[in-house]
Amino acid sequence: MNAVVTLVAGGGLASLTGDMVHDVRAAMAADGGRVGDPDWLAPGRACDIPVGGTDGGDLRAAALAALRGAAVDVVAQPTAGRRKRLLAADMDSTIVDGETLDDLAALAGVGPDVAAITALAMNGRIDFGDALNRRVALLAGRPATLLADVAADITFNPGAFTLVRTMRQHGAHCVLVSGGFDVFVDFVAGWCGFHAWESNRLEIDHGRLTGRTTGPIVTRERKLAAMQEAAARIGIPMTATLAIGDGANDLPMLTAAGLGLAYHAKPAVRAEASACLDHTDLTAALYVQGYRHYELVDAEAPAE
Repeated sequence: MNAVVTLVAGGGLASLTGDMVHDVRAAMAADGGRVGDPDWLAPGRACDIPVGGTDGGDLRAAALAALRGAAVDVVAQPTAGRRKRLLAADMDSTIVDGETLDDLAALAGVGPDVAAITALAMNGRIDFGDALNRRVALLAGRPATLLADVAADITFNPGAFTLVRTMRQHGAHCVLVSGGFDVFVDFVAGWCGFHAWESNRLEIDHGRLTGRTTGPIVTRERKLAAMQEAAARIGIPMTATLAIGDGANDLPMLTAAGLGLAYHAKPAVRAEASACLDHTDLTAALYVQGYRHYELVDAEAPAE
């Protein structure tokens, strides 16, 4: 079989049943595929269905139709090389819950103004670099102590630690590439166990934010370049990379990666991404690579 369709059920009360798998297999067979026996990666949670002789896009569409709106994510991909050797992850609204710049703005008293610009940027309505400069300018004069307050309240998305540490334990290189700021990215990368990370930097003068950044801005183009550079450093092709993110500035790396996953993404991103995780947590990024439940590192605590 040259392709595999992975079904992963969302958390909470969602579950993947044998009847669901049966319906998906029947739909894909009717669509012209040679359908193999189901392979359960995690009972009630994740299942592989090997398929041959049809296009991956058609497979996903057939599977989604058969699921009839159930809280199950579907990823179709080639069977060969599905376990990736590089993870390139976005931070805000991907590894962590929410946007740290929006959280900082809320404490600074300019939350609605900054959040409105963030929404436009993440949906690809305005240039990310311009949006970043406009949002940071609104923070001018605020005390730098607010940064520590935001960092203390960061909440990790479910499965973040497990995703990074499982891939790391199995030999993958993990990089965090964020349009956020170093004070938050350093903290998040260290807790999760990323090998390397890259971010923007806020300028601080006499204990106050100046409303400016220092150094180059991590744009959508820089995110892509960072992933490509990391792949070159460890000597792997782009087909061996996994990228995951939610915003428009993540699209170049999502589309260039061997597997690009739009994670609970903005509508503009979902419309262009080849694979979407809409219902599941970050452990789904492991199941779609073929990891089994007993291979996952049970880690929901900071890295040592």
